[in-house]
Amino acid sequence: MALAERSVKSARRLPAARHPREFYVKRVAEIMAVRKRGGVPLALVRTYGCQQNVSDSEKLKGLLAQMGFSFTDDAERADFILFNTCAVRGHAENRVFGNVGALKDLKRRHPSLIVAVCGCMMEEKSASQRIESKFPFVSLVFGTHVLHRFPQLLWTVLTDSRRVFERGDEQEDAHIVEGLPVRRGGRVKAFVTAMYGCNNFCSYCIVPYVRGRERSREPDAVLREFRGLVQAGYKDITLLGQNVNSYGKNLREPVSFSALLRRLDAVEGDYRLRFMTSHPKDATRELIDTIAAGRHLCRHLHLPVQSGSDRVLRAMNRGYTREKYLAFVEYARKKIPGLSLTSDIIVGFPGETEEEFRETLDLIRRVKFTSLFTFIYSPREGTRAAALPDPVPAEEKTRRLQRLCAEQEKIAAARCAGEVGRTYRVLVEGRNPRTGLLCGRTEGNEIVNFPGGDGLLGRFAQVRVVSAQGWVLRGEAVPDR
Repeated sequence: MALAERSVKSARRLPAARHPREFYVKRVAEIMAVRKRGGVPLALVRTYGCQQNVSDSEKLKGLLAQMGFSFTDDAERADFILFNTCAVRGHAENRVFGNVGALKDLKRRHPSLIVAVCGCMMEEKSASQRIESKFPFVSLVFGTHVLHRFPQLLWTVLTDSRRVFERGDEQEDAHIVEGLPVRRGGRVKAFVTAMYGCNNFCSYCIVPYVRGRERSREPDAVLREFRGLVQAGYKDITLLGQNVNSYGKNLREPVSFSALLRRLDAVEGDYRLRFMTSHPKDATRELIDTIAAGRHLCRHLHLPVQSGSDRVLRAMNRGYTREKYLAFVEYARKKIPGLSLTSDIIVGFPGETEEEFRETLDLIRRVKFTSLFTFIYSPREGTRAAALPDPVPAEEKTRRLQRLCAEQEKIAAARCAGEVGRTYRVLVEGRNPRTGLLCGRTEGNEIVNFPGGDGLLGRFAQVRVVSAQGWVLRGEAVPDR
């Protein structure tokens, strides 16, 4: 379930939909057509946070398209603005509040504009109450568990002329709605959600409270969506889950994540299959063996370690030790030569000592990650870590982050220098806006820039690495053999 006190105001709770979703889709389309005098209403959807939020926004855009909306990036032209929010770090929340507040003048100049806020932040009682009291021009607020009810919620705003706040209930928390339309952000890369929620309750993390408990989609549903994407020509498909490698435990007939990967890998086509995010405590040798034997599975594993200190890992409630993590990495590298490993690191967890930070530095030197996502610890209200004493000054945490990043840059630069002369199959995603060079990714998720024509966009190309400037690879296209 999400937070214990779910409703902003219980009197505002909407009843379950009285009609099929198609009813509300049609009615909203009719209302907006009248409001626009036959013109096409425009929606702006802004997404904050992780890939799961991006995937959710693609479903919301799919529903908006069904309701007759087209899309714009210009707030001045928009008839409907939706912010899909992230609650993982305080900085992200402050940015959302600032950007929502900036719409006050726009709403004053365009009174018919509808402003909505959804996503993980809105599952936090304090955040939704702040929207209610401080931003009266926001008409619709809803949480992650009622995304499928979006057409009904928007219809209620349009027909009742009142603000709507909806976060669902425990029954909706446990329910997975299939068949929602999806408007994807491109034609090359795509996300497929394998599961929702998290059961881990890491002491610093708000995700189990805002995303609920783990719920896995049925493997046949995942396979249908995945096969459709391959047939549509998508080249890089990522399976998503807050803890994706715990997939299948809550199904009526349990299916391991490795078994799901093998089913997807058997689909014929020219594509890459990735997944994230994996929790080290649930990463198995079977998973590594499956990647090693796969035809389409990328030799890339994102495995967030968070800290190199056993004491800090216990305080974080991570469920593994430093040595267990290193032993798993050793097995993975033995089974999959050239495996690209990426990770997350939190610096400045409450009570982290200098010695414990040095243990983290030592771990990244031993593992030699391809890249790291690094963060200074951000307390989240409602998590256990938020109540821990935190004597380390913010300035010291910043210095530690700088030291960590400098160490990782040296590791990445040495790795990139060793890539010169090697040839990789690169998926060309676009052009570097600064240099105009084609920009693509290797199977290991390394970025390579190289000159070439537009005919390579969205396709695989053989690229020889000719130079490395720090952690940036420069290459040249070579003929396929």
